[in-house]
Amino acid sequence: MSQQDNKHRHLISAINPMSPISEAYRTLRTNIQFSAIDQPMKVLMVASASEGEGKTTTVTNLAVTYAQDGKKVLLIDTDLRRPTLHHVFQLTNRSGLTSAILNQHVLADVIRETSVENLFVLTAGPIPPNPSEILGSQRMQLLVEELRGQYDVILFDTPPVLPVADSLIVTSYCDGIILVIHAGKVKKELLKKAKASLEHAKSRILGVVLNNNERSKHDGQYYYYYGRK
Repeated sequence: MSQQDNKHRHLISAINPMSPISEAYRTLRTNIQFSAIDQPMKVLMVASASEGEGKTTTVTNLAVTYAQDGKKVLLIDTDLRRPTLHHVFQLTNRSGLTSAILNQHVLADVIRETSVENLFVLTAGPIPPNPSEILGSQRMQLLVEELRGQYDVILFDTPPVLPVADSLIVTSYCDGIILVIHAGKVKKELLKKAKASLEHAKSRILGVVLNNNERSKHDGQYYYYYGRK
């Protein structure tokens, strides 16, 4: 798959904003906004139980819809083991989040503009030997607090919940969590385990995105939002 094909696969909301899938992402954004009227959802994380459930596709398109709504948006790659956002946006990953945390670069120098107006990306940066310790550091906490004052919406792309503890650490910085489920792929037991892990970390699960649910042979992939019950 070429870089352009990869970009098209992920950023449908930017490339074809009038498509039914893009409208579904806008509906997701609206539902998140209505989920907590008294406490705006400013810092969000999109999580999944396992790999390959469409988490990165969901978080990137959600970020695009927020930016299209006039919000200043920062998308942060906190998958310090297998980062992907730099591929999606065709950016360098020679420096990024880890560079800022380790004081190798000034934060402002590693945040990059994208082709989408109002949307900025902080790539993961060089892969460290200790991702969990990096994400749980005091420096990371201070960095997130600093960014809260600079952006309207911050979105985290994270590793899957079950294999490693990284995403559970990131939840402590978030106002809400969206859980992505690949229809017909993830086993119910794994989903329950992931949900229990997030709740044990005192995460606020706002709802679930059911990914890859085909409504018809003509419509292809759709994404739905279900509020928390």
